[in-house]
Amino acid sequence: MPILNVKIAARESRELTTAVSSGLIELTARILKKKPEVTSVVVAYVAPEHWIVGGLPLSEQGKSSFYFDIKITDETNTKAEKAQYIREAHAMFARLLGNVHEVSYIHVEDVRAAAYGYGGLTQEYRYQH
Repeated sequence: MPILNVKIAARESRELTTAVSSGLIELTARILKKKPEVTSVVVAYVAPEHWIVGGLPLSEQGKSSFYFDIKITDETNTKAEKAQYIREAHAMFARLLGNVHEVSYIHVEDVRAAAYGYGGLTQEYRYQH
């Protein structure tokens, strides 16, 4: 039941939103074994002139960038799975955006089961019942 918050340094595009969300849902299901039907993705766009890396806007650097974090229930994935996920997600963004700045971030956040849930129930409750 992960939620992914994605920020992209690019002009808003329905096609890009669809490609990013479907790509991330596929990776999240295949690598992290999360159910697509309870995976949520939020995509937000930031103008490249407002995304600053190393003191310069990406628009001046001729680069694109992204940041996303995914919240997953703690202890449900191995270090190797998370490393593969980060590697493949970065490659996907590089394909979709082109000329991705090296300083583009992915954060896999392990959240305690008792402090995380959906539909009014924690993951700990779901595990116990």
